Amino acid sequence: MKQNKKESASKLKIIPLGGLEQIGMNITAFEYEDSIIVVDCGLSFPEDDMLGIDLVIPDITYLKNNIDKVKGFVITHGHEDHIGALPYVLKEMNVPVYATKLTMGIIENKLKEHNLIHNVRRKVVKFGQNINLGCFRIEFIKTNHSIVDAAALAIYSPVGIVVHTGDFKVDYTPVYGDAIDLQRFAELGKKGVLALMCDSTNAERPGFTASERTLGNVFDNIFEEHKKTRIIIATFASNVDRVQQIINTANKFGRKVVVEGRSMVNIIETASNLNRINIPENTLIDIEQLKNYPRDKTVIITTGSQGESMAALSRMASGMHKKISIGKGDMVIFSSSPIPGNEKAVTKVINELSKKGADVIFQDTHVSGHACQEEIKLIYTLTKPKYAVPVHGEYKHLKAQAKIAVDLGIDKDNVFILSSGDVLELDDNAATVAGKVPVGTVLVDGLGVGDVGNVVLRDRQHLAEDGILIVVMSLEGVTGELLAGPDIVSRGFVYVKESDELMEEARKVLEKAVLNCLNKNITDWGKIKTSIKETLSEFVWKKTKRRPMILPIIMEI
Repeated sequence: MKQNKKESASKLKIIPLGGLEQIGMNITAFEYEDSIIVVDCGLSFPEDDMLGIDLVIPDITYLKNNIDKVKGFVITHGHEDHIGALPYVLKEMNVPVYATKLTMGIIENKLKEHNLIHNVRRKVVKFGQNINLGCFRIEFIKTNHSIVDAAALAIYSPVGIVVHTGDFKVDYTPVYGDAIDLQRFAELGKKGVLALMCDSTNAERPGFTASERTLGNVFDNIFEEHKKTRIIIATFASNVDRVQQIINTANKFGRKVVVEGRSMVNIIETASNLNRINIPENTLIDIEQLKNYPRDKTVIITTGSQGESMAALSRMASGMHKKISIGKGDMVIFSSSPIPGNEKAVTKVINELSKKGADVIFQDTHVSGHACQEEIKLIYTLTKPKYAVPVHGEYKHLKAQAKIAVDLGIDKDNVFILSSGDVLELDDNAATVAGKVPVGTVLVDGLGVGDVGNVVLRDRQHLAEDGILIVVMSLEGVTGELLAGPDIVSRGFVYVKESDELMEEARKVLEKAVLNCLNKNITDWGKIKTSIKETLSEFVWKKTKRRPMILPIIMEI
């Protein structure tokens, strides 16, 4: 047993705690003997059946159980699915955070909101810089993505180099900053890369992802064709380069720009303060000033491109926005493609906008921030990894990348499609999945973190589908005599005013059941409540073929 422990201790463990088989909630631990570093710490958004849930964050039980080993969080870029859970996790375990300039700026905004800014140690890292954490050395490598300052990581461990691409694409003409540092990937390939963990989001798409800059011409053409209309453009809050291009075009056509949507305002302000976006003087105006300009001299850049119900564009579409109303003479552009699962919500917003008289453009106004097949092949060819571990994507995306790796000559036994919680142990001689660690999701509802679990969700589902019947009655404390009730209160089951007969009949059936219990001298309230539930449930099912939640309340007088 001891021998086995010693053997496994000298291997590198790669442990994804989230983010595999889904888009979102990316977090991966790298462990070697007494050192753990964690790459990214993201959230995901709730599924349709998670009623009332605001956010979903990863379960970090494994990290808390090994807190003495955890040296820090290393963050690849500033998207919610990579940084969104940080404030919640840092409340549980205070360890340092390392990130590039804009990424750290966005993280600091979050920490301020959660009153953590003075508690958390933070270090801004430049591209090409190395940081030492325990027995790991981590190098930040410049990549391109749909947000500025995205990084890949070269993780130097005692058993070899692991390259983690983060979210990336190969963009030779980025809007801001330099192109991806392909030379560094090639140099690492020459040194020898043990494993490559590569973004799989677009692994099913052939060819190359278009440069972000190509959209500049697209916007120019749209603005040229619609000189007499107000233009409203919805995009991701974090797509700073997209906003830059829209501002450039607006400036070229002499239009003033309003940025609307809290998350976008925050990110643009942060990017502006850090010189990651260049806004010409007198271009941005406050939403209050819109009325001072002709409609055809303004552009509104807004959140809500995914049809989110509370985002600015959805509020405009439904007429709920306090400052902006949409009508004839408005052109709305969706500069994003729907994330899988959001198609219905996006279509609903497009329909509402069209009904209000706006023209809507939702095609050819977006380019992806993720690498397609040819770029993935390029990274594999430059780094020449021994092992391939596809990351960031649903199972079908991971599988598509695994196929690319095998086609490029990597032994199929050296390609690992992991699930969250798998422990991949590897060194230069071998790699195996050696067990699992506890993983899962923690649900955030309002201020409550983790206090809503499966049981509560099941109850919410039950309430949503069938409603609730509350049975109220009063019993005399000593004799157990029925003094009042049973009365039935219905919520979400039937509309009581139109179902008088049904409710009266149910009340009589219940009264009979309760008196029956009392006549048998049953004084155990648990048994009386069970009898109420069973009797009412059976009656309601017979009459309506529904099973509402039944909640008996007995008061002692």
